[in-house]
Amino acid sequence: MVVTEVEGGTTRAGWGIDLVTAEEAAAAVPAGSVVYVGSGCGTPRTVIRALEVQPFEHLGVRLVHHLTDGVRQSGAAGTNFEHRTLFIGSELADVVGRDDQPGIARIEYLPMSVADLPGSLRAGRVRVDVTVVQVTPPRDGRVSLGVSVDAAHAAIDAARIVIAEVNPAMPWTMGASTVPVEAIDLFVEVPAEVICYTHPAVGDVGELIAGYVARIIDDGATVHVGLGRIPSAVLARIKGRRDLAIHSDVITDAVLDLVEAGVVTGAARTSDVGLVVASAAMGTRRLYDAIDGSDRFAFRPIDEVLRGIEDEPRIVSVTQAFRIDLTGQVCVDALGGRPYGGLGTQADFHRAAALSPEGKAIVALSSRQPDGSSSFALRLGQYEAVAIARHELRWVATEFGITYLHGRSLRERAVALIELAHPDDRDGLLDEARRAGLVPSEQKLKSRRPYPVEEERRVSLRDGSQVLVRPTHPGDAPLLQDLFFHLRPEDVRTRFFRNLSSLARNAADHLCNVSYDAEMALVAVTGGRETERAVATAQYYVDADTGHADVAFMVDADWQGKGLGRLLHELLSDHAARQGVTAFSADVLVGNDSMLHILTAGGDARVRTAEGVHEVLIPTRRIDEDAPSRG
Repeated sequence: MVVTEVEGGTTRAGWGIDLVTAEEAAAAVPAGSVVYVGSGCGTPRTVIRALEVQPFEHLGVRLVHHLTDGVRQSGAAGTNFEHRTLFIGSELADVVGRDDQPGIARIEYLPMSVADLPGSLRAGRVRVDVTVVQVTPPRDGRVSLGVSVDAAHAAIDAARIVIAEVNPAMPWTMGASTVPVEAIDLFVEVPAEVICYTHPAVGDVGELIAGYVARIIDDGATVHVGLGRIPSAVLARIKGRRDLAIHSDVITDAVLDLVEAGVVTGAARTSDVGLVVASAAMGTRRLYDAIDGSDRFAFRPIDEVLRGIEDEPRIVSVTQAFRIDLTGQVCVDALGGRPYGGLGTQADFHRAAALSPEGKAIVALSSRQPDGSSSFALRLGQYEAVAIARHELRWVATEFGITYLHGRSLRERAVALIELAHPDDRDGLLDEARRAGLVPSEQKLKSRRPYPVEEERRVSLRDGSQVLVRPTHPGDAPLLQDLFFHLRPEDVRTRFFRNLSSLARNAADHLCNVSYDAEMALVAVTGGRETERAVATAQYYVDADTGHADVAFMVDADWQGKGLGRLLHELLSDHAARQGVTAFSADVLVGNDSMLHILTAGGDARVRTAEGVHEVLIPTRRIDEDAPSRG
């Protein structure tokens, strides 16, 4: 074996390839070249840093890339090159807009989906003269792109010169990750560890958001989660699911945790059964060792990863966003009034999940930005372009709850989104929405706390039917209006003490727009979360003079006699007792025996009858005090 000495170690010529130094490779880059740089944890740092020290400031070399790591030397003030990048991360963010200073070149942001990049490279719409990637040592005349396949195949095809860093530590990934040795012009050995990546801690806010998102991910789903603290936290929250699949642009150690726990099996897929499909890996050595030579993981070009994925049932996509306007326009690539991050493939996967049968397209964001401003706005601001249009938006989650927006009016969207904003920002947002005519002038929001998801319960009734009982929110007004039309005329009279032909919108708002403290309302719904139908509701409102709470119910005629009214009473009583409310009061018309039975079933109610009305006073009771029946 011939051994050639290179800086940092020895190169094994027995690989059957000629090797050059990083400096020799950098010197081979012609003046005026556009250089494509491999991405993620496959960033070819050694060659790019060698380029930086070449006397190229006046030769017009430009770099094209998306997410990279270490293209700038640590501690360097800037970069000698113009960067045309699809992703502005932390290593470039501090030099964006500083190109008027000596030694700092221009950073140009390309607002383009990474999924469009391969086709644009091959067609010449995005020019590339030189491609620099990192690969494994050769086997049988081929090398693997390892942890970073994404657009590399297209970049190699389009370039006149291809330079590859050969890293013995790079895992050989399966799928469509390999390139023939003949496609590469220059090889540089880099005996170094593959770049590792770990998500920073998500924090309390992110954990709350992840909890809301995880609740709507079902067994058998095929999950896409992009990079970001919140998507990573979501993966940690779904360890109790079964037969999940992963089909994503990038995978991390959090995905490996689910694979090793037996949560990710891919068994429920209709295609790529049993496979974890991705285009890149960003994680620790533990992840890289797991994917090395494993046919459980299929790495493919990013455009192939996305091709036809919308036909797969139960696709779930989680996109981390920065800002959203009150009609549902989502920005993912600007922060603090300037470009930050990138489009990646977030909109592509979101759209695929929205089209997928039983799919869930989810946007997750903190209610506030790092500078303390609201992540919600009447309109998006400077640089805050629309990545996900309002007609494509489905689910939105913050630390204050989660809501489904598709098919809802502009008014309903605005109210639902303001509910997800920080409580201290809601009044200002509501005022702006009123002035803009987005919501009526009388619109109010009473809650100043997160949606009480802990009060949700899925329960079985006497006949075996199941309902989800959950707290209401202002967006439930149409559900309650529909419920009204499923009441019998006598139920309307006994509930409202008069004959009504419909339930006005403001009356429905009153029944569902509550504070969750001195007021509480529950609704029992059937169907999926996107197709809910209300079959019963109950509310209480505390009387400040007596300290007691007035309570009232509506139950669909077809759902009476199943124990639903009793269940709602028990749950409301439990909530009120925890809030310090000692008793419920209710006026029940004489003849409404079923409601009287519900209220007095505990045996300690006081009833006073006068002028055709039973005045009932019922002590509230914690459910865990005597574990009452569920029907």
